[in-house]
Amino acid sequence: MATRPVISIVDDDQSVREGTKDLIEAMGFAAWTFDCAEKFLESNSVDTTVCLIADVRLPGMTGLELHNHLVGSGKHIPTILITAFKEEKERMCALRAGAVCYLTKPLDERELVACIQCAFGGQKRNRARS
Repeated sequence: MATRPVISIVDDDQSVREGTKDLIEAMGFAAWTFDCAEKFLESNSVDTTVCLIADVRLPGMTGLELHNHLVGSGKHIPTILITAFKEEKERMCALRAGAVCYLTKPLDERELVACIQCAFGGQKRNRARS
């Protein structure tokens, strides 16, 4: 079990998972990665994750569906949703559902760090990077 706070990353793109993991670990967190929502849910990580970064468009359960599933089951993990597709309707739906941030790829490291800080501060950051 990790002694550092755990941030879980769920993305089907290996390069995004690895790059995000490196940034998270450089910030002093433990980072666990998954290529789909179902693997995250089947893992022991759900109970130890303090922040979730999930791709909006995943095979199977989407990142927003994952967030909604967690909330519906009583697991309120601050969630940052990321996407390669800039769609305002999706962004608004994610933020209304309680996502901390909704960012577009390629991720700006400063934006992601600010979103993680908001996740720990309990503040919403209703913005999307163009």
